[in-house]
Amino acid sequence: MEDSLLTSTVPRSLDTKSKILGLELGDVLILLFNLSVENLIFGETSFRLPMVFGTSALLFGLLFFVKRGKPDGYLQHFFEHLVSPTVFSANTTDEEYRVFAGDSNAVDFESSNDVDFASSVAGDPYE
Repeated sequence: MEDSLLTSTVPRSLDTKSKILGLELGDVLILLFNLSVENLIFGETSFRLPMVFGTSALLFGLLFFVKRGKPDGYLQHFFEHLVSPTVFSANTTDEEYRVFAGDSNAVDFESSNDVDFASSVAGDPYE
């Protein structure tokens, strides 16, 4: 019997996203949506070839070359960055905060603004 280590070949990257013609699935869906809308609008006109296939080819080239070397999900994060507020203030109340109905330890900050936080957490020994 030989005491050698059993090895097998595995792919180099197990986390790589699937790409179609170098584009992510979301980009391909954008491309197909553009193709279908342009075909719906210009499908029966004489501008069919330049508008339907030309804009789709232009959009493909733009997506392919602009996204080259960028991380996965680049367009999604870029548009989220454009939509998000530019200034975040640290000393304002959270307008979107809601108390979860099943949370028994939740503090309703709307009704308890005058409560001292240190005494409510640690308990006041002089009460």
